[in-house]
Amino acid sequence: MNQVLGTPYLWGGTTSAGFDCSGFILYVLKKFDVDNLPRTSQSQAKVGTPVAKENLRSGDLVFFNTFGSGISHAGIYLGDNQFAHSSSSKGVRISKLSETYYKDSYVTARRVVDEKNYLKMVD
Repeated sequence: MNQVLGTPYLWGGTTSAGFDCSGFILYVLKKFDVDNLPRTSQSQAKVGTPVAKENLRSGDLVFFNTFGSGISHAGIYLGDNQFAHSSSSKGVRISKLSETYYKDSYVTARRVVDEKNYLKMVD
């Protein structure tokens, strides 16, 4: 993931030339053999297993309502209260779930990575 930190935001982007938030998720998780995810963050928020915020583990997807009209942003939880995402203003970056903006807009999380691929991620 470090090799794409700083990649610019690009609406509809799914490559290292530029990502939107859900395109970033598709790109990273494909490297761990998770390639059956839907394209949009709204659709991604409906797949996998729901996970309580206090039970998050690395690789879980976290979802936010940043516009007040349902799921509009997503990222990949990294552990230690941090998640990676493609921010529309700053591109691919790491943020904390405890930052007011994300704490106030947090909606849900989903586990889409199986145990085998989870172990690859944390290796």
